[in-house]
Amino acid sequence: MTNHGPDGEILAEYYQQRAPEYDEVYRKPERQADLATLRADLPRLAARQRVLEIAAGTGYWTEVLATAAAVITATDLNPATLAVAARREYGRADVRLRVADAYQLDTVPGPVDLVFCGFWWSHIRRADVPRFLAAVRRRVRPGTRLVLLDNRYVAGSSHPVTRVSPGGDTYQTRRLADGRSYEVLKNFPDREQVAADLGSLSRDLTWTGLAYYWLATCVLT
Repeated sequence: MTNHGPDGEILAEYYQQRAPEYDEVYRKPERQADLATLRADLPRLAARQRVLEIAAGTGYWTEVLATAAAVITATDLNPATLAVAARREYGRADVRLRVADAYQLDTVPGPVDLVFCGFWWSHIRRADVPRFLAAVRRRVRPGTRLVLLDNRYVAGSSHPVTRVSPGGDTYQTRRLADGRSYEVLKNFPDREQVAADLGSLSRDLTWTGLAYYWLATCVLT
């Protein structure tokens, strides 16, 4: 996550506090078919690739990518979530965990073939999308593949949207196991919105819409 602005500060604190219980969301029964599809598809995309993972959180998707990737540099702003990631078993994959801001990737070392963002795109303010893409674009060479994975809004499974900002950002009220609540930025773009956001910075966009998630890939130009 990132500390830029009040939304970023809230996100950082929320995910720091939520780290021990974060993976509970992947145990929802209604999402298991989608998750099985993603656990099959993502390793094929990452096969033999040197992956830069942005906002890796607790490493749930790092572990999935590690079944096929050559190297994964998994970054997150929160040491608390990376501490959970450090306890995972990644097999033979070369997985490197690193604290880094999603908007300041210049200090992350190593060559990159593929950038993976799992459930981070939805936490970027609409006004900050160009700035985030610029940070990614500065870090990698043309021809690098970008893979985005995120939530679709599904009533009854997703947290209800509790507020919409003048800039078009949507917010949810999230409650932790201990009862504390946070208002969290969570956007739900469709294919057309993601395609417009990527614009001339990418080519060859593909989109897979599942019941609860969407997966997009493109090549950065």
